[in-house]
Amino acid sequence: MHIKLLYLALAGGLGTLTRYGLSGLVSRWSSATFPWGTLVVNLVGCFVAGALWSVFEDRIHLSGELRTVVFVGFMGAFTTFSSFILETGHLARDAEWAWAAGNVLLQNGVGLAALFLGMAVGRLV
Repeated sequence: MHIKLLYLALAGGLGTLTRYGLSGLVSRWSSATFPWGTLVVNLVGCFVAGALWSVFEDRIHLSGELRTVVFVGFMGAFTTFSSFILETGHLARDAEWAWAAGNVLLQNGVGLAALFLGMAVGRLV
């Protein structure tokens, strides 16, 4: 268990540094008005998560623990948006349309509401 946590921490650190580097690089080359760095990180993360998932399903069979290190450790630190999209994609693939739509609406709608609620509470503290 300790070695798994170490691998998760190392993968998470690498994902964080990769996110920071890519986002910063894009932000330096774009306008400051729109968060282009975050958009690029999220889109790259979605693409990489989809590609890795397909490769791991069809060609390279990894253990559950190693998948956890890749997807939760590296990809989770790089962008949690890719996890959200991957899970929603699985629901859609399985024709669970109501659950897929609910996930999109809840994650975005309730997430935005939670952000504003947190901001309001933060101002009171």
